[in-house]
Amino acid sequence: MASFEEQMAALEGVVQRLEQGELPLDDSVRLFEEGMQLTAACRKELDAAEGRLQVLSARPGGAMVAVDMPLEGEPDEKQ
Repeated sequence: MASFEEQMAALEGVVQRLEQGELPLDDSVRLFEEGMQLTAACRKELDAAEGRLQVLSARPGGAMVAVDMPLEGEPDEKQ
């Protein structure tokens, strides 16, 4: 299985080739389909990573709850 970075690089290559506009229609359609598959695979990887970006936070009374970890540039909300 290709890594996320490899899939993104492949998707960028597909986009570049399609943007050139020099391909026959059949090749353009095939590349578009490949791009959609790569997009779905990348989205799946991103969704999985987002699910892992949770941290346990101690609450008053000692209870532990999972909260979303703030991403870079997002405000750190106190819960």
